[in-house]
Amino acid sequence: MNPSAPDWILKFLYHFTKEELIDDFENEPKLYESLKRAGFIYGFSIAALPKKSLGNLKLTREELTKINLFHGLLFQFFQMHPMGTYSEAINDILNFYKQLEKGKTGFFQKFSISQSPSISLENMLAARVQSANSLLKKNTISLLTNALLYLDILAYKHWQKDPNSLKKYYKQQETTVLTACFLTLKSKSKKSKYDKLLIELFETSTEYISAESEGGTATLLECLNYLDSATDSLGKNYIMDLCCLTVWEDLKLDPSEEQFLQQLMVSLGFSETKRKKSLADLGSFSEKFPEKIVLFEYSSPVKQFYKQSAATVKLLIIRNKDRLARELEESGELMVLLGQSTLRDLTAEEKTKVKQQLLDVCKTIPSLTIFLLPGGTVLLPLLVKFIPKLLPSSFQENRIEGLKKKK
Repeated sequence: MNPSAPDWILKFLYHFTKEELIDDFENEPKLYESLKRAGFIYGFSIAALPKKSLGNLKLTREELTKINLFHGLLFQFFQMHPMGTYSEAINDILNFYKQLEKGKTGFFQKFSISQSPSISLENMLAARVQSANSLLKKNTISLLTNALLYLDILAYKHWQKDPNSLKKYYKQQETTVLTACFLTLKSKSKKSKYDKLLIELFETSTEYISAESEGGTATLLECLNYLDSATDSLGKNYIMDLCCLTVWEDLKLDPSEEQFLQQLMVSLGFSETKRKKSLADLGSFSEKFPEKIVLFEYSSPVKQFYKQSAATVKLLIIRNKDRLARELEESGELMVLLGQSTLRDLTAEEKTKVKQQLLDVCKTIPSLTIFLLPGGTVLLPLLVKFIPKLLPSSFQENRIEGLKKKK
């Protein structure tokens, strides 16, 4: 199954039984714990929920995030409609997202209404994952990771019961979660330069942060007043888990952080056991996952663009390497120039030839037509960077020998 290609939802549903997708998780708290172990709650999906393999394809973090988001929404549908069908679930989730984004431009409206419901939902989920990093911005700097996507599942649950108050509910949830994380960040006694930058950006983002946030947990408690302890216990668990993640960067709690989390625990109506469990779950996940886990990611727009673009180009090449290699082999002059580019700098004329011929190759491979879109040529240097790995081994050997001679 390839979550970056059309019809992955239908393939996902075909690959698993309803028992494997729904019944095995029993209830919402167990699904939440499974999402947390998979990293979805922390914004770093490292696995999908089903125990059975999804295939031989190595999935990216973004692709796993899309699968987990869809799985969570699907599970929530069948909690309300045990006798429903997959087709009904897809249409229901589509209607939820259409109402949530009603009136906004440039998001879901670009997708053709003539597409099948499953394809439309795939586009929506892809757009949702891509836009999750853009909820809180200062200029063009994106701060948030995908950790806020669980709000979609909470909002979908609420929408099934009260569709008329969806936007209000989502806004309240979003404000509460961000305010809690902001106050947790401010509680750190030793703030890094990035912590200080984030706090400054948060304080100027009044659209998302509750006013008078200097009130600390008193302000947060006011934000929590709308939550019903019986129906929103998972929402409160989610807040606690994200606040623990906010102070997890140095892998330890200083006294001020400890005190804040204890106050938060009281505000949420939790016991000390619940707070310790959140920290223990995060610690366990961190031990299994070698990369650094952070709730907020600060980087310059240029660095962020390059990082995301490089990952996209690399994925496209890996998924289409066989066909791309065949097309390159048929382009004699292009092969020679690419091979020489591993040994020397090409002239301006040669670079122009490489650009033109690479675009011709991209026209023959549907997945690579991204390079033909407006602005797509900006990504061509990244394509050239990864292509040498597809060239015959002689080019690689020559390049290594050349490097050795320079030494």
